[in-house]
Amino acid sequence: MNELIYGFVTGIIFGFLLQKGRVIRYDKQLGALRLIDMTIVKFMLSTILVAMVGVYLLKDLGLVKLSLKSTVLGGNIIGGLIFGIGWGFLGYCPGTSLGALGEGRWDAIWGIVGMLTGAALFAETYPFLKSTVLKWGDYGKITIPGILGVNHWVIIVLFIIGGISLFRWFEKRKL
Repeated sequence: MNELIYGFVTGIIFGFLLQKGRVIRYDKQLGALRLIDMTIVKFMLSTILVAMVGVYLLKDLGLVKLSLKSTVLGGNIIGGLIFGIGWGFLGYCPGTSLGALGEGRWDAIWGIVGMLTGAALFAETYPFLKSTVLKWGDYGKITIPGILGVNHWVIIVLFIIGGISLFRWFEKRKL
């Protein structure tokens, strides 16, 4: 039960930050797709960098155990294409469509209906996908530090330096 409460509270906080970061706005979504407004990229990259530090700090302190999923190129590529096409048509990704609906933008309902339809189709076709697409390019449970044979903190520091450099580059170009 505590996990549900933590998830609910985390979701509310994340939704609040999405709204405050203005990444729910349709013009920001289109700007990201057209590569002329990097607000969403900056928001998500900062989220990923903070999560990297937090997750691995909790892991190193023995408070959590990581449960990695297999890296499957077939599922990632096809799923990414479907996601990208849906985002391009609608102008919202799944998380921002829920946030946009919360702000009263009724056009986001189409994205939510699409999300639910896609989830239902995936569930119905899962046995077929499991024996085909979800086996294409299965590399198992890999990580960048594991591939390179280095401590995860080396990679985290490099990603943070890269992220900060990218933020500075975006700011210089007013993106």
